[in-house]
Amino acid sequence: MHKFNWNATQNLEKEMEKTSTSTSANYLNALTLEIHKKLQRAQASASQRRNLLQELFADIALEVDDRARDIIVNREEDTISPVEESGDAHLCFYNVLADYYVEVPESCKRILDLIVQLWSQSFASHIFALLFHKWLFEAQLDNTEVLVRYSSALVQGATNVFWIDIHANSRRFQILFLYLLEEVAMKPMRLHKIPAQAQRDLLLLLSRFILFYNSDDKLEIFLKQFPVFQNAFLVGGAADFFVIELADQLQKLKVEPVLLHYLSRIKVLQGIELRMTTSTRLKACLYSFTSPGGPMYPTRAVRHAAWDALDLLFPVGRYPRHLISLFFRLLYPWYWPSSCWNFIMSCVEAIFYSIVRVLLSSWDKLWPKRD
Repeated sequence: MHKFNWNATQNLEKEMEKTSTSTSANYLNALTLEIHKKLQRAQASASQRRNLLQELFADIALEVDDRARDIIVNREEDTISPVEESGDAHLCFYNVLADYYVEVPESCKRILDLIVQLWSQSFASHIFALLFHKWLFEAQLDNTEVLVRYSSALVQGATNVFWIDIHANSRRFQILFLYLLEEVAMKPMRLHKIPAQAQRDLLLLLSRFILFYNSDDKLEIFLKQFPVFQNAFLVGGAADFFVIELADQLQKLKVEPVLLHYLSRIKVLQGIELRMTTSTRLKACLYSFTSPGGPMYPTRAVRHAAWDALDLLFPVGRYPRHLISLFFRLLYPWYWPSSCWNFIMSCVEAIFYSIVRVLLSSWDKLWPKRD
């Protein structure tokens, strides 16, 4: 996994011995040469193509180590590099290379040509999205067919890498998400550079992951960027599109910490006006997580989080929902022991904390604090 970084550093050190210079451009050029070599090997070897592309993807997704950071952030130069300016402790190689290919677009042409030739291969769209997500919105592309192909690859690749974060419960590609959200979706001049269908796909993609990357505070501004879709008269407005995508995303989540994270942040939807069909869809989605057993098999933590979200967003009918749920739980005797045990433990815990609070309040009255 670290071979890419090590080889690039070795190439740079050899170059430094010849020129006695240590610049960010030299290092990034060395990384570009390594990427080009690995893409050439992938193109030449059909049997090893997938593995080579997967290795390359893992390499460019690595975090920038201290030695590489010292080289990239060249203290001897007057200019401030994107790495130094961002101050991100978890900066990855793809972040640095994406900025480099915007500043020096001629350096990425050979890489882009090889990726296009490997377009149908696994991890090709991943690599394209990581390396060229900024270049796509800064370059002047007049060919409509090429623009459609690149924008489709961006959406597909971004979807894949965000799901990698979901499965690992990590935020390695958060910088990519924030760029697409803040610098593209919220900047109409950039957003309108890609075709209308790609705009729609990108906005729907961001809708599915905005809670995961803790960007729900930007939801109101984000929803204002939604264009009027062709089927808006059937589905509704921007909020309806967002909630539909969110509900579909919740149904697909299988990682418990991630699902709990979504359910804890879904309170941002409180007060948003939705169509009746959209509201019912979200309610049914949340309700599906409140019962043990198939098809979801949610854990106790997920069930309680779903109940909390359901009661917060839909307070009307709260008590009838709980009574109906209790009635159906009684139909399954094998759940009774665990339910009784959890109920007893909850009561004991509540009584214990009540006693502790009483004792602490009594202690404060007997021994008041002195100034």
